[in-house]
Amino acid sequence: VQLQASGGGLAQPGGSLRLSCAASGSSFSGYHMGWFRQAPGKLREFVAGITWNDGSTNYLDSVKGRFTISRDITKNTVDLQMHSLKSEDTAVYWCAAGPPYGTWSHWGQGTLVTVSS
Repeated sequence: VQLQASGGGLAQPGGSLRLSCAASGSSFSGYHMGWFRQAPGKLREFVAGITWNDGSTNYLDSVKGRFTISRDITKNTVDLQMHSLKSEDTAVYWCAAGPPYGTWSHWGQGTLVTVSS
């Protein structure tokens, strides 16, 4: 399994960014896919997850209503649309994948999101 993340960059507070993760090397049927982040001086945390088969989602409380995770099963991509960005969203973001009933065992490279005026 290979995961390739893209779309990080600089945004102003209140702005938007879209992260994309291109997945390859597996059928991903039954997988759970997600995004994690790690801010400077903090532990890595789960941001959003989606199940490949039915698209059910879950989110970190602090991003609910602002971030949306989605997947495109025809393109094998998982996107994270981020709106109303705050300075505390500044972090390195990683996409991750896990097989059915497994852990988050596959990770892409990180992409930096900086929210600053």
